[in-house]
Amino acid sequence: MKAGWQKKSIGNFCEVIAGQSPEGKFYNADGKGMGFYQGKKDFGEKFIDAPTTWTTQVTKVAKNGDILMSVRAPVGPINFATDEVCIGRGLAAIRSGSELDRDFLFYQLLHLQPLISGREGAVFASINKSEIEALPLSFAPLPEQHRIVAILDEAFAGIATARANAEQNLKNARELFESHLQSVFTQRGDGWVEYRLGDVCDFSQGVQVDVKLQSEDMQGFNKVRFLRIVDFTQGNESPRYIDNPGEKYVVNESDVSLVRYGACGFVCSGLNGAIANNLFRVIPKNKQITNGFLYWFLKSPLFQDVIKKSMNGVAMPAISFGMINDIFIPFPSESEQRSLISKLGVVFDETQRLEVIYQKKITALDELKKALLHKAFSGEL
Repeated sequence: MKAGWQKKSIGNFCEVIAGQSPEGKFYNADGKGMGFYQGKKDFGEKFIDAPTTWTTQVTKVAKNGDILMSVRAPVGPINFATDEVCIGRGLAAIRSGSELDRDFLFYQLLHLQPLISGREGAVFASINKSEIEALPLSFAPLPEQHRIVAILDEAFAGIATARANAEQNLKNARELFESHLQSVFTQRGDGWVEYRLGDVCDFSQGVQVDVKLQSEDMQGFNKVRFLRIVDFTQGNESPRYIDNPGEKYVVNESDVSLVRYGACGFVCSGLNGAIANNLFRVIPKNKQITNGFLYWFLKSPLFQDVIKKSMNGVAMPAISFGMINDIFIPFPSESEQRSLISKLGVVFDETQRLEVIYQKKITALDELKKALLHKAFSGEL
């Protein structure tokens, strides 16, 4: 360790205040009493957002400048309090003494987050006051703390700007493709027709299979893969197999399915197997519409916006056959459909290439922050 540094614990230099929740009857949304925070819901990047709940019964209080830590899952995220507020049992306030620069402490707690949130891969459900006080602290003389904070402030500000730019570029790439996809269905050429989805497609619901009848073993007579939403969103990490439930439940990789509830309207394609009952297949009739064209229509803002509007205000959002039956789908001749599919594929692939680039930049910037924190608190900065 660098000369002049010492290994201490948080409790040597800080007061830790464990949150305590008032009775619910004292809460209000009208600004009466003191601002109240129960957990990390209102955390910002570094400073907590304005309160949305107040309480007329004050229990435990955090002061302006205290570091608020989430002590119930998720454990470890931190923010600065910007006013005197009441904190519930999902938070603790850490108040640094005169020997410890609060920003030095904040950065060190960021560095400690992997230790705070879990050991040996297990995520803690909670952390208590004594455990926070026992957290290790690399303590440096106050002038050295100020020097390190100044370096980290400047570096993190630059990283935040670069990350914001990468995130905006990532957002722009996605929006550009969505805009292009929307234009395919709104700026139509000659020869397009428009029909109700129910007139040109059939709908077939998936099958419900007890988890006990699902297996990770694909061997056996008449086995098929059991396709859940996770299989379409997270790939082939843990496939499940079931006895073939019959042709009406089975899709091939070119077929298109929709998520019925939960992630309503999510479009699934590209896998072979029997779909679960929270999915349903959308099957073109009479080959007027190709599966590829149908896939892009269902993913388009034209279709997705209708679904979102239908979901607004619904307590338990779910898509029914009747809900999409009357949505109109515009389409051209089969040859033009195939031409459009090919062009969309090229644009989509380029969008994916850009997304990978920007996502790598974001990941690299996050890793740079971790590396800087490691250097700072091992005395190498």
